[in-house]
Amino acid sequence: MTDDPRPTVWVLTDGKAGDEQPLIGVCEALGAEPQLRRVSPRPIFTLLMPSGPIDPREAPGKPGSPLAPPFPDICLATGRRAVAYLRALKKASPATLTVFFKNPRTARNGADLIVAQKHDRLTGANVLTVATMPNRIDPGALDALRREPPAALAGLAHPRLAVLIGGNSRHHTFTPGDIERLAGGLRARQAEGASLMITASRRTPPVLKQTLEALAALPGVTVWNGSGANPLLAYLALADEVVVTADSTNMLGEAASTGRPLQVFHPSGGHPKIDRLVTALSQIAHVGRFPEAPASGTYPPVNSTREIADAILRLRLERTRQA
Repeated sequence: MTDDPRPTVWVLTDGKAGDEQPLIGVCEALGAEPQLRRVSPRPIFTLLMPSGPIDPREAPGKPGSPLAPPFPDICLATGRRAVAYLRALKKASPATLTVFFKNPRTARNGADLIVAQKHDRLTGANVLTVATMPNRIDPGALDALRREPPAALAGLAHPRLAVLIGGNSRHHTFTPGDIERLAGGLRARQAEGASLMITASRRTPPVLKQTLEALAALPGVTVWNGSGANPLLAYLALADEVVVTADSTNMLGEAASTGRPLQVFHPSGGHPKIDRLVTALSQIAHVGRFPEAPASGTYPPVNSTREIADAILRLRLERTRQA
């Protein structure tokens, strides 16, 4: 612990960007510099998680341990592998305020606070229920980009569509038919006069990425090729609509932070949890189905990051007063 008024904060995950980046967003909202702590248990210990023990070679006293002291004021954790490590941290450092994101799937989780989305259907005295997981989409940065957009995007005609493309996952697969349906819908909007600002992810299948890159030959279409700074924030700031694929809860949350209509593309497969999230978002945002049933109209931006950070700070203040 330190006397610095800014809290020291660990981000405890197994290193997946989709887990790490949202928690970094909370750190930024807390005014803290994230200290990334990545767990890497051996397979036998992974099989026993979340209820089992941590890998002994990553115990707090071991060289290179993700739990090596000095211990933080706050630890933000997510992911099945991180549960056991959060529990071990709480045992080693009871004073650390521990926060777990999503469902830890065990009562033995070591969390002072659990942050869960409505579709997780998790309740409890220490559970904060939010509409979306946190992100790094700063409302002030969006406003600044709208006032002074990047020169490469400033001249794009309206309506402008930010297109956020995910990829294959445990529950979703982009089949050849899905790819043609998605590309065909984008080509149709471009032919109607819309501008397209397209960004793909690490999970985007090569054939889908190639199909999207081919769209860049059309007027008013820009596709990020993965080199240089990610233009996602600028795309979201300048969008009149957001096309987003349903395979990523993180991307759905980022899209909703704009206050612009969401056109959700559903690849093959699916999961009831995603369906519940889209249904919940439909109650507070304007959500359509791309390309068949577009939504329209704006709504108050949906972004839980500030709400989560404030809840953590309140809990920390309460604990300080009780100490």
